[in-house]
Amino acid sequence: MKKNLGTTDRLVRIIVSALLFSYYFLEVPEGIVKWVILVLAGILGITALVGTCPLYSLFGLSSLKKNNINRIL
Repeated sequence: MKKNLGTTDRLVRIIVSALLFSYYFLEVPEGIVKWVILVLAGILGITALVGTCPLYSLFGLSSLKKNNINRIL
C-alpha cells in the first residue's frame, strides 16, 4: 500500500494511541467502551507505524506533502 500519512498526522496518531492505551490500562472505562477504546488505540497505533490509513486510501486523501511522496517511496 502507498504511504498516505504525513509526519504530523503520524505523530498525532501515536500520541492519541498512547493516551487511549493508558486510559484503557487505568481501568477507568467499563464494559464495551473499554474494548472499543482498546481497538481504536490499536488501529491508530498500527496505522501510524505503517504510515498508511485505509480510510484515506478509500477516499483518495493524503496528508503527505507533494515533495515527501517521492522520497518515502
